[in-house]
Amino acid sequence: MSDLYATLLSWAITLSGYPAPAEPPVVVVKPHAFFTEQACHGQECKVLGWYAGGKNVYIDASLDPENNLFASSILVHEMVHYLQGVARGDDALKGGVAFNIAPSCEQSIQWEHQAYAVQREYILRYGAYLPVGASMLHVHCEHAQADPAQR
Repeated sequence: MSDLYATLLSWAITLSGYPAPAEPPVVVVKPHAFFTEQACHGQECKVLGWYAGGKNVYIDASLDPENNLFASSILVHEMVHYLQGVARGDDALKGGVAFNIAPSCEQSIQWEHQAYAVQREYILRYGAYLPVGASMLHVHCEHAQADPAQR
């Protein structure tokens, strides 16, 4: 793990309160087409970082986390997701590249809120303000409607 990635993982640990993992994530740089296909199911999207379980944290090749605060904050955000997966005890971290059991909708939303809060705090600690996570304000889980016969 590069010094930069180790430092960003340290930020994620410090700001999230999660313990240091036994193994750091593997940061994988990918072209934007990877995110469109994998994270956004073939639809164009603004995803620039992604953690899908396992050991890999993906970051868009267009980003320069060494020289750009926003880019490094995205990596901190994704490292928080890695720490969440480790804390949950995902056995997929031992050898796989995805969740064995996907987090519930509610869990995913909670994790996103936490990761965005850490990302915002990371940015603020550098004396900057960048609005991140605003898209999460109206996100909710769709639950099946109750059977009208059971009302």
